[in-house]
Amino acid sequence: MMSFFSYLLNGISLGAVYAIIALGYTMVYGIAKMLNFAHGDILMLGAYTAFIAFNSLGLPIPASALLAVIVCTLTGILTERIAYKPLRGANSLAVLITAIGVSYLLQNLALLIFGANPKSFQSFIPIKPLHLAGGALTIPGETIATILTGLIVAAGLLLFVHRTKAGQAMLAVSEDKGAATLMGVNVNATIAMTFAIGSALAAVAGILLCSAYPSLTPTTGAMPGIKAFVAAVLGGIGSIPGAFLGGVILGILENLSKAYISSKLSDAIVFSVLILVLLVKPSGILGKKITEKV
Repeated sequence: MMSFFSYLLNGISLGAVYAIIALGYTMVYGIAKMLNFAHGDILMLGAYTAFIAFNSLGLPIPASALLAVIVCTLTGILTERIAYKPLRGANSLAVLITAIGVSYLLQNLALLIFGANPKSFQSFIPIKPLHLAGGALTIPGETIATILTGLIVAAGLLLFVHRTKAGQAMLAVSEDKGAATLMGVNVNATIAMTFAIGSALAAVAGILLCSAYPSLTPTTGAMPGIKAFVAAVLGGIGSIPGAFLGGVILGILENLSKAYISSKLSDAIVFSVLILVLLVKPSGILGKKITEKV
């Protein structure tokens, strides 16, 4: 029984990482109607920045994490300005191909700069493990920190979107860019801010992921990025609570599948569940059905 709770908590922790990445996906899609498939690679960039800042520059953990967030935020803004802004009026296929191109560009730049050999990432989480049931159940500090961070990030985003002027501007742009412009909303600045927030979250997710699974390579963000997109779709892309719920469900499914069925089949099981959910509810668990007027 204790092993089941351990697998469950680890699954929730992994799901919280997917949720943080998925929140970036869902915000960008909700406001700009773009799928930024380079999001996972920005996660990788954040992890490398934190790694170099801590190990090579000798910065303390808080400063290293802050530098990673700043670098990822600036990268997100620059990527939106150079790669995505010129394609706002283009069809979705052009945007998708561009996003894949940006993803491979970031991966190959990391390969040239850092090499293919894995880096051993030291945990940035100072929390000590929690021992319960007389030591029968041990919860690592990384698990505690990741779950709490996921909850704080989701709650903070909800408050930001619904209680601030910038958040209201995001909602307005999400509904109708043209009408938002007429109402005085700076659409370009709002979309850039959305990419900035999503990229900052990717940096946080990268640090948490590599603290729990201490191996860093240029492809570290590839699979978590895809799974976070799956989580966003599963929960209902465009919905902040949906992205969080989808991430947690995905993490639990993946971890329990590895523990009780097969580690080789866990990914197949996760994607199969996604297909089943979308067959029953195409808009996702918390997504709203959109009716198009003709």
